[in-house]
Formats: sequence, structure tokens, C-alpha cells
Amino acid sequence: VTTFKMPEEFGSVLDKQVIGPTTENLIKSDFPVQSFKPKVQIAFQVLPGQCPRKIEVERRRRLYLTFDIAQLLASKGIDSDQLMPRHHDPDNMPTIEEKKDPVFPIYLPLKIFDNDGYDCRTPEEWISLGLEPGSHDRKPVPGKALLPTDDVLGHEDPKSQKLIYKWIDVGVLDYDKETELYLVHKTDKNGLVRDEEGRPILNGGITPQG
Repeated sequence: VTTFKMPEEFGSVLDKQVIGPTTENLIKSDFPVQSFKPKVQIAFQVLPGQCPRKIEVERRRRLYLTFDIAQLLASKGIDSDQLMPRHHDPDNMPTIEEKKDPVFPIYLPLKIFDNDGYDCRTPEEWISLGLEPGSHDRKPVPGKALLPTDDVLGHEDPKSQKLIYKWIDVGVLDYDKETELYLVHKTDKNGLVRDEEGRPILNGGITPQG
């Protein structure tokens, strides 16, 4: 009788023994899994014949992923780039013949029309979705933001006529109660939320150094 000897590279041996496609999620993400789950008003325990809570959550998650805010607005005839107020030149105002839309330019900020009456979560609840069980670090929450494509000019003059605004994938880092604004960071080409050194941005971007 001989004793069983464990191969030195047992992990690599198991990796080679792959039969069929894997069900493991191989997509790297800086967002917690629960941040993609929709809020549903269904009991955790339901009667036989009723839709289980987990199935309803997954159905809505897949449904919401098919929605695109830019396409939804465009279907209503709304140009997202025209939603942001710009500087206007009174001496070069378009005439009625040149423009079918109202002659007067857009000058009211979007926040005036903001209505949180239909929000299913408070800002604090949205931000808390970045906390994973057993972790003290808060990750970003996925979102979409209407931002300028030119970051430099966008910071210098957000109302410049040269800017183009688009809905961009972002990571929501924090929320300011006084200004009622969210702090967001654009995702990179891989959909990750990283700082200039390529490190994940945690806890709203606040580090031990400040």
C-alpha cells in the first residue's frame, strides 16, 4: 500500500481539466455584484405558484440592462447634447426661418427640473450599494452621467459652445447633501474605475493621505 502524494502544482492540473464552457464570471469589474440588482417589493418567502424573489430580481436586472437612456430620449425627439445650457451670443441669434425650434437658447440648468419623487432609493441607499459584506472599503456604484467628451474644456468652461455632451458610463463615488450632487468618475475602456496610477478608486476617492 502506498500513500497518496499530492502533485506539486495541483491547481494547474485542475485548471487543465475543463469540460465544456465555464459558468464562472470572468469579466473583471470594480463594481459590487449587488450594485446591479434592482429593488423589488416582493417578500423573501412567497406562496407556491408565485414568482420567487430571486427570479424577479434577475428578470428585472436583465430588462433594465436593455434600456439605454440616450436611445429613450432620442425616441422622444430629445437631443441629449442640447440639454446643457451654453453661452449664447445675442448678436448671432438664429432667426425663425433658420431654426424650427424656439429662437431663445437653453439657459436653465437641468437640476431645476430634477424630481426625486419617483426614486426607489435615497442617495444614501444608492451609495451604500458599494459596500460588500465583510468589507470596510466602499466601491463605486455603476451609473450614467451626461458629461462633456472633452474633460479639459469641460472643467474650464462647461457652457462652451464647442463642447459635446454625451451619456457616459461612470462610477458613482460619493454624494454631497449640501449641493445635492453626485461625485462621479468616468470608466476606462475596460469599464473599470481607476485613478491615474491604475488603482481602484475606493471610499469616494478618499485615501489615508486625504
